[in-house]
Amino acid sequence: MLTSLFIRDFAIVPQLELVLEPGLTVLTGETGAGKSILVDALTLALGARTDASNIRNGADSAEVNVGLELHPEGDAALWLQEHELYAEDSCVLRRLVYRNRPTRAFINGRPVTLQLLRDFSQRIIDIHGQHEHQSLLRVETQRQIIDDFASQGKEVEKLASLYEALKRTQSQLDKLSSESSIRLHEIDLLRFQTTELEQMSIQDGEFVQLEQEHAKLAHASELRDGIEFCYQHLYDAEQHAVAGTIARCVNELQGLLDYEPQLSQIIDVMNQASIHIDDVAAQLRQLPNRIELDPQRLDDVERRMSALLNLARKHQCEPDQLNCVHRELADKLGALEQTDTSVDELQKSLEDTRRNYENTADRLSKQRRISAAHLSKAVTEQMQELGMKGGRFEVTCAERDRAVPTRFGFDDIIFQVSTNRSQPLRPLKKVASGGELSRISLAIQVIAARVGRVPTLIFDEVDVGIGGGVAEIVGQKLRSLAHQRQVICITHLPQVAAQGDHHHQVKKYDDDGLRVTISPLTDDGRVQEIARMLGGVKITEQTMAHASDMLSRTAHRAEPPSLSVVE
Repeated sequence: MLTSLFIRDFAIVPQLELVLEPGLTVLTGETGAGKSILVDALTLALGARTDASNIRNGADSAEVNVGLELHPEGDAALWLQEHELYAEDSCVLRRLVYRNRPTRAFINGRPVTLQLLRDFSQRIIDIHGQHEHQSLLRVETQRQIIDDFASQGKEVEKLASLYEALKRTQSQLDKLSSESSIRLHEIDLLRFQTTELEQMSIQDGEFVQLEQEHAKLAHASELRDGIEFCYQHLYDAEQHAVAGTIARCVNELQGLLDYEPQLSQIIDVMNQASIHIDDVAAQLRQLPNRIELDPQRLDDVERRMSALLNLARKHQCEPDQLNCVHRELADKLGALEQTDTSVDELQKSLEDTRRNYENTADRLSKQRRISAAHLSKAVTEQMQELGMKGGRFEVTCAERDRAVPTRFGFDDIIFQVSTNRSQPLRPLKKVASGGELSRISLAIQVIAARVGRVPTLIFDEVDVGIGGGVAEIVGQKLRSLAHQRQVICITHLPQVAAQGDHHHQVKKYDDDGLRVTISPLTDDGRVQEIARMLGGVKITEQTMAHASDMLSRTAHRAEPPSLSVVE
């Protein structure tokens, strides 16, 4: 709710501070006293456009501050938290206007754009009387009132969630569809590549083995000749074989042992060498039998190696890495082929979500129509009491194009009104009279008070064109509404002013220049002010008695509950 309003150098206000409380607060004063300046200043703090003409003469800037108290779980507090502007349960809006530079706006001391300020303001204060902050003129507010009136908050949330799921799934499908031709081409290429590699049946380490076999086959003759040469010289040559030479040396040394005993160690070493040479010779004798001269196998190995090298060049890798490349390509192909399955699953998910969305939207539409009929009847009845005999209020629920889902379903909610029998129904936003619009708004707010979201309502022209009993009824309804919400009413009718829980008087002075003051009235002050509103220029004892009687008739009514915490 609104707790304070501070104005400096705005219009003809040098400085003014107003403390506001729960319940119904009325502001009164002579015609032209400057009551509308308060509304103008408030709309400025809420984000209205302005210029230097609103700065008081002689000042360089104007300032308006608005203090608020918020419910920690209300729309306004949640909005502040979302935008990282929350400061416990209170809030201060500040607007500065300069002569030679752009205006500035602040929420809780942090600079914000005007759009952000307006976005927040529509959650906290509603001004009734042809002002841009009158939320009832907005389509989204009208729809919200119907949904709240029908207690359909959970269904609305469910529908919004389904709508987001529809958008998200459709976006995924669109993305996959746009990539379809590219994906299919890539799948074809991967299938060819993996098939080609699979048909090669490459074994791990195969290319290294082929290289070794190729070297053996390509040099088979050299191998056999070299091995036989070594065998001959180690063992088989009659006079020059190494084995025979060692044997002769051993015999010779053994004949000399008697003269040099240390020769025995040398003889042992030579005997060991002879044994090793015998083993080597045996192996050399067998090897040539295992070395084949096989031109056909050599040709097969060369073709296989050539095929593997060509594949390796194609995939820009080493031949011994081809199996790893094969596995990577197969994994990528599997993922892309799985995407086709994902498309089918997404399509089914989209159809299921759309069906669920339509069922939820249809249920909500049915409840909206029931709620619209009840609200239309109730507001029409209120209009008869508020000086609009024969007036009608009707909520229409027109169906939108079902092919184009929205976050709020298939309904266009429109508040329509006729202020008398001779006029056709017209959208609420096209009602010309500020007084009629304010009273219609009051009727709607009274009926929908229990579900209202905006905590503070300001009525500026609610009593224009009425008087007598109707004026008293307006006052009573404002007071009743103030049990649920904070209500501030600028009025010139004593019947309305007498209903206030709090009464402030606005005065304009022309001493050292025009200036406006506002003061809270005591009980005696209220009698004086009501008497002035009743009696005009000359206030008689009878007028004072009448004013006192009007106030006493409202005094016995129960005070509205404290609204220090308003959702």
